[in-house]
Amino acid sequence: MIRVLLADDEHLVRGALAAGDSPLTARERDALRLADRGAGVGQIAAELHLTVGTVRNYLSSAMTKLNAGNRLEAIRTAQRMGWL
Repeated sequence: MIRVLLADDEHLVRGALAAGDSPLTARERDALRLADRGAGVGQIAAELHLTVGTVRNYLSSAMTKLNAGNRLEAIRTAQRMGWL
């Protein structure tokens, strides 16, 4: 069942990427933009008036949506697609 869900998730990500529509929320984009500028999780949290845990969740969610292995990969994918 988990394998099926992961395959479905990957299919959704690929579809969103191909369609050009950003799967990212505004907050996920904000967090990625700040991370791209070198801000750490604490700095991002302060800038966006969020908790550190919430920022981690946004970054993790963005990585999952973009099928990225890390934040840098998520940032690069979002930039390449014109979402950042």
